[in-house]
Amino acid sequence: MQYRENPRNGDQLSALGYGCMRFTRKGGVIDQEKADRELALALEKGVNYFDTAYIYPGSEACLGEFLRDHDCRERVKIATKLPQYRIRKTEDFERFFREELDRLQTDYVDYYLMHMLNDRTSWERLCALGLREWVEEKKKSGAVRNIGFSFHGGQAPFRELLDAYDWDFCQIQYNYLDEHAQAGVEGLRYAHEKGMPVIIMEPLRGGRLTHALPVAARQVFEKAAPGRSLADWGFSWLLNQREVTVVLSGMNDPGQVEENCGIFSRVMPDSLTEAEMEAYRLAVEAIRDSGEIGCTGCGYCQPCPRHVDIPTCFAIYNHSRSDHYMTALKEYMMCTTLRNVRTNASQCVGCGKCEEHCPQHLKIREELRKVTKRLETPVYRIGALVLSRVMKY
Repeated sequence: MQYRENPRNGDQLSALGYGCMRFTRKGGVIDQEKADRELALALEKGVNYFDTAYIYPGSEACLGEFLRDHDCRERVKIATKLPQYRIRKTEDFERFFREELDRLQTDYVDYYLMHMLNDRTSWERLCALGLREWVEEKKKSGAVRNIGFSFHGGQAPFRELLDAYDWDFCQIQYNYLDEHAQAGVEGLRYAHEKGMPVIIMEPLRGGRLTHALPVAARQVFEKAAPGRSLADWGFSWLLNQREVTVVLSGMNDPGQVEENCGIFSRVMPDSLTEAEMEAYRLAVEAIRDSGEIGCTGCGYCQPCPRHVDIPTCFAIYNHSRSDHYMTALKEYMMCTTLRNVRTNASQCVGCGKCEEHCPQHLKIREELRKVTKRLETPVYRIGALVLSRVMKY
């Protein structure tokens, strides 16, 4: 197994992290016996970073059972997440944290994240409730070793969050299709410049970059390296970047564990050839058909007077055409709508200020109307209403 160092504390973290969100379920609950076998195999092969969250049904408890039964707590790093969007009063920090410790059968968390912290306004709300003081106490006692956040949003909000606090680490969605979406490569590099470990989620876009690639993209990769798996292509693009610390994979099959551990033992930073990088470029072109919006994610159009996150709206619109539509719709709600200040496309009033700065000379107002028509459907409106009530936005 390849290990990458956390520059903040010297932790040697396995480049492959075990994402515990996709354990196999049987009869509506996690198949503990099967999960144990897969976790044990990963541990045997050197994986030492295990990522879960409060809202992953049964996941924390499953991981806790495994760690207890295999007596390996000190050999691993647990990452889990506080459902910050459910925090209403100061006492909630401790209540949720204690529940997570009970589920995990431990008295400390190595890497603790604010889950889906997408803008500075949300961070300031938590601070007003005393989060800074609570974190300081937990770190002093050793109950929390590192504090960070997971992020779904645009580049500008990501940089604002990084600068708002002395974070120990962060977690972003990133892959060769999302190079300039959400936090993107610019966010990755900015975090790295601050000496911060970056954890990668959705490296294969939930399997989109393996079993759901368009035929033309598959042909590009097959021509470049016959027989090489699509998972290998996806993970290798990330491992080639030294700014990446840990890549999470939601493994739920022993074969996946075996293959992934092999890839993560072999591919090192700066090891990909020019021919391989050209294959990625051609594959991305094949994924994105002519109907997509030609936004590069540069962010010159920002900030919008109406808070529209234009690059993110365009990126998700493009995902909706090349990915499964409902996956993109879910991403759109998470990244633009389920937040204190909405940034979705329909907030546009057509002032045109953005178009004055776009180096691609896009008709941004027209394109935003396309986004609204495609994504802000009755299903979106109902889903956004329900989820906003659940999350109290």
